[in-house]
Amino acid sequence: MPSSRPLRADARGNREALLAAAREAFLTGEADAHVKEIARRAGVAVGTLYRHFETREALVEEVYRKEVGHLCAAPADLLDRHAPDEALRRFLLLLVEHAAVGKGMAVALESIMATDSPVFDDARRQMAQALDRLLAAGVAAGTIRGGVSGRTLLRALGGICGMHATEGWQDEAVRITAILFDGLRFGAGSTG
Repeated sequence: MPSSRPLRADARGNREALLAAAREAFLTGEADAHVKEIARRAGVAVGTLYRHFETREALVEEVYRKEVGHLCAAPADLLDRHAPDEALRRFLLLLVEHAAVGKGMAVALESIMATDSPVFDDARRQMAQALDRLLAAGVAAGTIRGGVSGRTLLRALGGICGMHATEGWQDEAVRITAILFDGLRFGAGSTG
């Protein structure tokens, strides 16, 4: 069982190298990359990989968790740099991009779908909270209509991004997301 003590700098570096090597393998379609190959790319021994991640599934889970964490940190920066409605629009596009990245990880993620891992529920919760923050800012600014939750918006995007099996899906998803965004602006600021 992993210790709760902070990692030494070299151990932290090894862990980050493993995560980067695994991410690269998964995103480039090498979802079945063997742990030996991931360890080799990270410049560490297989034993080092297993000291950080008890199973291959634990490694996949952590790669995905980091992707979602990075994505869900974006609203703060977007709101600092843009008006709330523009920040929301850009985040919606980041979610479409995340779905494209997820397509590259889909096979790797299948290995944890059969487990009782909370990673997908956690990811949906974090994404919905990020959307809630952006929606609230837009409503407060009078540029986004009220009455829409982050969870509802995430479900709509899930339907849009669920088309990823078809050719040219991402371009179409971007166009449909623009229509969805226009709908979120319709009636904004009205009191009725």
